[in-house]
Amino acid sequence: MSVAPRIAPAEAPYAPEIQAQFDKLMPPGVAPLALFRVLARDLRLFQRFMGRGLLDKGHLTLRQREIVIDRVTAQCGSEYEWGVHIAFFAAKAGFSEAERAATVHAGPERWCGAEAVLIRIADALVDDATLSDALWAEAEGHFSPAQLVEILSLVGFYHLVAFVVNATGVAREPGAPGFSAGPLSELTFRHRARRAAGGAARVAMGRRARRRYR
Repeated sequence: MSVAPRIAPAEAPYAPEIQAQFDKLMPPGVAPLALFRVLARDLRLFQRFMGRGLLDKGHLTLRQREIVIDRVTAQCGSEYEWGVHIAFFAAKAGFSEAERAATVHAGPERWCGAEAVLIRIADALVDDATLSDALWAEAEGHFSPAQLVEILSLVGFYHLVAFVVNATGVAREPGAPGFSAGPLSELTFRHRARRAAGGAARVAMGRRARRRYR
């Protein structure tokens, strides 16, 4: 993919409704993120997208939320969104440098207890679009039904964000970190290979279903 953005972000002055939303989203004196400005090219899309955000106080701690978001965006190759969340939330979540890198470069074994389960849930949903009975049972031992629904929703929403960012070529924000914090591990390459194989299997399943209902 080319380096230049495929869709240029909107520039100021913005529509009053969009400017009002930017004022709520961004700290004073901080320019709107490039992703937000890409979405701001269409008022309806911008309002719908921002209305489905999951960064308010929910059923998960901020640290749990960011583990899920960072892992999903990393596994989807969304360096932009991963870097934004590391820049804005990693310190608040109490991530060490090793933990920041582990969201990209390490497997669940780098994490403990409920946090390892969060990593496994994110990986399984990105790979297979579902959870095994065994993983679901393990997750129930750590999280309430409301928390589980929020985790699933986070994975799905940030999958959407990654699609938009990756396909439109949104440029990394100034000062935001990238994946180059550590070498890609063998586990990461195996994970990507499994994801590609799983995607091919889902495409074949979809083709069989379409033939069945013709």
